[in-house]
Amino acid sequence: MSLVERYIFRIVAGAFLGCLVALTGVIWLTSALRQLDVITAQGQTLLVFLTVTSLTLPTLVAVIAPVALFIAIIYALNRLNGDSELIVMSAAGMSPLRLIRPFLSLGLIVSAMVGFLSIYLIPASFQELRDLISRIRADFVANIAQEGQFTTLDNGVTFHYRERSGQALLGILMQDRRDADRTIVYLAERGQTIEQKGQSYLVLENGSVHRQRAGVADSSIVAFSRYAIDLAALNQETGELVYKPRERSTGDLLMPDKSDNYYRMQSGRFRAELHDRLTAWLFPLATVFIAFAALGNAKTTRQGRGTSIAGAVVTVVALRIALFAASSAVARSPGAVFVVWGLPVAAILLSLAMILHGPLLFGTLDRLRRRAASLLPSWPGRARLRDA
Repeated sequence: MSLVERYIFRIVAGAFLGCLVALTGVIWLTSALRQLDVITAQGQTLLVFLTVTSLTLPTLVAVIAPVALFIAIIYALNRLNGDSELIVMSAAGMSPLRLIRPFLSLGLIVSAMVGFLSIYLIPASFQELRDLISRIRADFVANIAQEGQFTTLDNGVTFHYRERSGQALLGILMQDRRDADRTIVYLAERGQTIEQKGQSYLVLENGSVHRQRAGVADSSIVAFSRYAIDLAALNQETGELVYKPRERSTGDLLMPDKSDNYYRMQSGRFRAELHDRLTAWLFPLATVFIAFAALGNAKTTRQGRGTSIAGAVVTVVALRIALFAASSAVARSPGAVFVVWGLPVAAILLSLAMILHGPLLFGTLDRLRRRAASLLPSWPGRARLRDA
């Protein structure tokens, strides 16, 4: 890079980092506050809380980075134009292709970062988050149940204990209604969780098991002095853990197991997730070209740039919405894959055409407007139209 290009790169890179850190910090803090129940309701440590919230950071960065890049380019171009530096560069013969180099260099860096996050780091973080939550829920007695409270899991298991005495739990009541046709209630004076061969068990002492079937008046009661319950069997996520498309590696999406029942039911979501990852790097590049096409031309300080900024913002927002809609369409139809790839590429090519031939196009339109004004019959507003 030349000295001028390095100067521009420092301006836009500093603005990008500032926007990225500020926006990511605010959104991460908002998300972290919603996860406080990991500590308050589920009895987890601060380390687990920070781990859970930090695993969402790659997704936040991938979503916010293109927005921060767009804002940084708008800021840098406005600053250069406001200080008349853009006008001087243009008067000195600096072509648009040379002026865009520092912006494009930063755009390529951001695109590479977003691509790496989307293809590798985000699915790995989602998978680790799913594993962590599954481990927390696996032993709900130790990690979720609270003293003196009734804890109800989504699968129909309700657990309560009166108080804790060291490692032992006193006054235990557990109701198992996972089977709609049968209700099982466990009552015990005390109990304790133990781990054996990687499995967690709740060992109850001096209690009874009450079983009752739906529609039957009689119930069976069995007293026991010692009874063990496999906590894995009571886990909300029973059976083998099935990862969603966003939690699977890109290699798994490229070469899925077609005999997998989940894949056969959700093949459209697998396809949409794969192409979302593969095209994620194109959106930051599109924002670079759109912003530069709108504000890359030098203007005097007396010429407003608000309309150009508004047009760039509307274009980027419309492109993002269109990409979301195209991704949903890919899940339903394989033919929509061309739209997911074509939208950002078309935005880049159209913006590049505006950068290279925009002044000529606008000059031609201006001459046509003046020519049309000269052909109009005399009327009071003709002079204003011709001189506009």
